[in-house]
Amino acid sequence: MAGKTNKAASIDQKEIDNFAAMADTWWDPEGPFKPLHNLNPARIRYIRKTLADHFGLDASKDKPFKGLKILDIGCGGGLLSEPMARLGADITGIDAAEKNIKIASLHAKTSKLKINYQAIAGEDLADTGARFDVILNMEVLEHVADVGSFVGACSKLLGENGCMLFSTINRTAKSYLFAIVGAEHVLRWLPKGTHTYEKFLKPSELDAAFRTAGLGLSDLKGFIYNPFTGSWSLGNDLSVNYIGKVVPK
Repeated sequence: MAGKTNKAASIDQKEIDNFAAMADTWWDPEGPFKPLHNLNPARIRYIRKTLADHFGLDASKDKPFKGLKILDIGCGGGLLSEPMARLGADITGIDAAEKNIKIASLHAKTSKLKINYQAIAGEDLADTGARFDVILNMEVLEHVADVGSFVGACSKLLGENGCMLFSTINRTAKSYLFAIVGAEHVLRWLPKGTHTYEKFLKPSELDAAFRTAGLGLSDLKGFIYNPFTGSWSLGNDLSVNYIGKVVPK
């Protein structure tokens, strides 16, 4: 089932339709989104520590993000939005695929969580004048059609003293081997065609896009996969998956 056609420059309709077709499986830990389920604990650890440091919060509290307005761009079925809500955030999740939003909204209702989900592109939300303390931009950049337009919209959405956390895939021989050959063709963790190697982004390319949009890169870490435990941790190897923080300049 194809989603509605979007006009925002960052929207790649083929990508939207691809993820909409898998929307019913977002919350299946053994389904097509299994890699994200496995990656989520490491993402949340990074988010929790980084936001605590940035805003001077007590990360040990049950709801350390209480009072923070957080935007989860490309929220999918809500795998990241729901943990943010449980940590106390005033969370808004947006996705260009309406089916993803329907799945996310239903799951949040079942989980008794208050999350503001909207089927809207980042550029369109930015045009409304909305502003957030934090933007989460996780595993989205490698799927957009126009990185400059997308990052520019993120900059408009970000509050003066806020920060944006992002994660994506580097464009290297190693990432091609792991993220496409391994994950899609050998291990079949993901459907074939989920990723396009040419859309992977080198950190230097992202840094240039951030600077153009008035943002400054202030942290960068790599995600390291342990094949024996199936878990992820943070390290210094940026050659495949990496995560980072940017702030307004």
